Amino acid sequence: MRPRHPSSSLSRRTFGKTLMGLSLPLILPSRLWGAEAPSNRIRVGQIGCGRIARDHDMPGVLKSGLADIVAVCDLDANRAAEGRKRVEELYREIDATLPTVSVHADYREILQRKDIDAVVISTPDHQHAEPALAAILAGKDVYLQKPFTMTVAEGRILRDEVARSQRILQVGSQQRSWKQFREAAQFVRSGRIGQVRSVEIGLPIDPTAPDDPAQPVPKGFDFDRWLGPAELAYYTEQRVHPRVGYTRPGWLRNESFCLGMITGWGSHHYDTMHWALDLESSGPSRVEGTAEFPTNKIWNVHGAYDVKLTYPGDIRVHVSDKNPNGLKFIGDDGWIWVTRDGQATASDPKSGQTLPPLDASDKRLLDPKGLKVELPRSDSHHKNWLESVRSRKEPLAPARIAHRSGSACIVSWIAMKLQRPLTWDVKSESFVNDAEANKWLSRPERAPYGVTRLIKS
Repeated sequence: MRPRHPSSSLSRRTFGKTLMGLSLPLILPSRLWGAEAPSNRIRVGQIGCGRIARDHDMPGVLKSGLADIVAVCDLDANRAAEGRKRVEELYREIDATLPTVSVHADYREILQRKDIDAVVISTPDHQHAEPALAAILAGKDVYLQKPFTMTVAEGRILRDEVARSQRILQVGSQQRSWKQFREAAQFVRSGRIGQVRSVEIGLPIDPTAPDDPAQPVPKGFDFDRWLGPAELAYYTEQRVHPRVGYTRPGWLRNESFCLGMITGWGSHHYDTMHWALDLESSGPSRVEGTAEFPTNKIWNVHGAYDVKLTYPGDIRVHVSDKNPNGLKFIGDDGWIWVTRDGQATASDPKSGQTLPPLDASDKRLLDPKGLKVELPRSDSHHKNWLESVRSRKEPLAPARIAHRSGSACIVSWIAMKLQRPLTWDVKSESFVNDAEANKWLSRPERAPYGVTRLIKS
């Protein structure tokens, strides 16, 4: 018999009642507020111990100086054990006292613990929505790796539950905490290039390869639970992650688990675009796209692609692998360019370009003086999240904003699949008079997994 989900004893309705009559700060564990709050560190559970967790999320949390990682979890027993070793290494690096770190194979064990305040979810894309929703229902604050969700339907459920519960959820759109992206957004929103007419976005693509045959499921790996709501498929290392090491995993190239770079790095660049255009609560009205999709069954995410979107104000957006990796905002009075000057993890794709992280048609457009709009500053995305856990103020990349940028990416992917123009109603979050396209806004959830079942439990 499968163990009951922790939320089964804390249903959506029951959880809502616990909030009635309480002011927001009381949601925070009592040991984190009051006169002694500065001396009390936030206790974090790490869910997923792969490359992004090891190289980005775990270091980000511990280097913030605000939290301790007290539990790690992974469906791969080897990765779970190595996750604890990685935590030990990081404590040595920062010369801090190591707490007791428990190891788990089931994230629900972490959510049941009263001594854990928050969780970081660093799982494959198809396993974002369900553990995040479960954590919210269990009263935990959440740092969730991007993209926000795999489908628009999942995103609506998670966004609405975060708003209803008043939990803190930060999505890993860390470009908001990078200096050049904030500055670019400030310059554009301050009118430095005049009326914005168009935006050009470039994203890398992942290569494909012939399908590998089935292999025995490794000992200590819960492959069925790893598949979760996705359809059944045979195990092969190519489909999941490396048995040894932490190079770029195969799941990033399979549409059952990831939609490809259009949501991978796309969720970063679309988010930056929405931020700079002051359209964080909006989205496109029209989208059309083309793409090459491999016939392979495993590494089958999109290859070369071209997407055109229309945003409020008749702003035309062109997204293509042929564009340089980054964003170029083009207005009546010039252009501003912004891109990364580094990578989140060593295994991220390398663009091979040598373009500056911040540039403009006229360097005077980048003068920091006289800005009409100044956006919140953060030098660490994880620290910003943890500060929000303490203050109960909205973080830089909250659920309501991440859902909109994520939806724009997903809508682009749907246009790439259908390869015809689509009209998007941002208010209803659906395609206009297009039943075929609307079917792509959700996907079947294999029992007993999925957010739809969880929210009804």
